[in-house]
Amino acid sequence: MSEKKKAVILDASTVTDGDVSLEPLTSLCDTEVYAYSKPDEVADRIKDAEIVLTNKCMISREVFEKCPNLKFVGVFATGYNNVDVAAAKERGAVVSNVPGYSTSSVAQHTFALILHHYSSVSKYSEYTSHGEWCFSKLFTHFGPPLFELSGKTIGIIGYGAIGKAVAKIALSFGMNVAVCTRTPPENRDGIHVTNLEQLLKISDIVTLHCPLTPETEKLINEKTLSLMKNTALLINTSRGGTIDEPALRKALDEGKIAGFGADVLTVEPMDKYCPLLGAKNCFITPHIAWAPLETRIRLVDLVRENLLAYLSGKEKNNVAKR
Repeated sequence: MSEKKKAVILDASTVTDGDVSLEPLTSLCDTEVYAYSKPDEVADRIKDAEIVLTNKCMISREVFEKCPNLKFVGVFATGYNNVDVAAAKERGAVVSNVPGYSTSSVAQHTFALILHHYSSVSKYSEYTSHGEWCFSKLFTHFGPPLFELSGKTIGIIGYGAIGKAVAKIALSFGMNVAVCTRTPPENRDGIHVTNLEQLLKISDIVTLHCPLTPETEKLINEKTLSLMKNTALLINTSRGGTIDEPALRKALDEGKIAGFGADVLTVEPMDKYCPLLGAKNCFITPHIAWAPLETRIRLVDLVRENLLAYLSGKEKNNVAKR
């Protein structure tokens, strides 16, 4: 039996807290597992390993230079901006990501944020848990406003797999769907394709599902926010950098839009000086849209497939060849 290749998992705690087994990965190689690695520990922990698996640790050009045996970087994510792909390509290293593993969960979380605003479940639950309903003269209670999704217009910026999944859910709610995308879809059943300016003007809900690129950085800013209805809800489950956070804070505090729900921020973990901390009608979850149990099990299985392909002399999802 040939000797197993050396591998390192740098930030296992970003994938599992013990509820998802990493054995499908660790059994394939002689694997060292670290719960978390600081930037200055990355190269030292990889050392002479041929394989590294990571979620968010930076695999920079310097890391490649210090770790000449490194030939495979498996990313526990779809995004791979934490890996210097150019440096990997120069060295003939494979960088494999996992596209599409979290489509359903992110679409689900998008609507969790939308319904948090439209149905006010947490606010009404708080009313009953404090015992206030016990003293009501009526069988019901009119507190925070409630709204139907049916008939509302949702504007989807970015129409990849997640954008399409969001559109499908929206249509099932009886919503009107407007889409702004670089590549107009061939199948337009039930959706209206338009430009960004028009989408922002007509939408009751605007939701971001685009990658972070130089073109989309701070796409939502003072100017674009001014185009939105003052009753509109803004949702972001894509990348925090797509929003100018100080401009959004100002818009929220001044009532220029009705609310903002997000799972991502420009700086993560949240900076204590984040402009959105404490903003009016702002609700933020800590980058968990991708993290349901089933999603993370699927993620590990797909990373295993990428690694098995490499170990068998093949390549799968190698972004260093794009």
